Amino acid sequence: MANSEEKFIAAWGSNISVIDGDTIKIGKEKIRLFGIDTPEMKQICKNKNNDPYACGITSKNFLSYLIEDANENNEKIYCYYSERDKYNRIIGECFIDTISKTNINKMMVGNGRAVAYLKYSEKYLDAQNIAKNKKYGIWKGTFDLPEEWRKKNK
Repeated sequence: MANSEEKFIAAWGSNISVIDGDTIKIGKEKIRLFGIDTPEMKQICKNKNNDPYACGITSKNFLSYLIEDANENNEKIYCYYSERDKYNRIIGECFIDTISKTNINKMMVGNGRAVAYLKYSEKYLDAQNIAKNKKYGIWKGTFDLPEEWRKKNK
């Protein structure tokens, strides 16, 4: 049976807490968005004018906007998963609505609010290349890859 191990967790946007740009919480469950990595909450990036900005907060705000917008449109968020990470977080791919018309993970990368986390998957590499070429979000200026920033700053 295909995908027999796959499960899902769902909620209305009003019942979802956004922890940071790549982690949400539904009830007691934390969901780490699969295949993406966003700037850390204390991370500073530079915009196209080389001015600093809090890019981790910008990423978190964009994720909050996507979830709030779904809620206003009376659509639930569905996160599909089959595994957990070492912190017991669900590693999920999240969508708006039951017909999975909007992939939140892909939207984060495609709008330049996250990078494809190539250490784990190349699934969002095409979305990243488009965002990079069109200079969306973090690609407008300069930044450290979140994984590199963590290594330097933790």
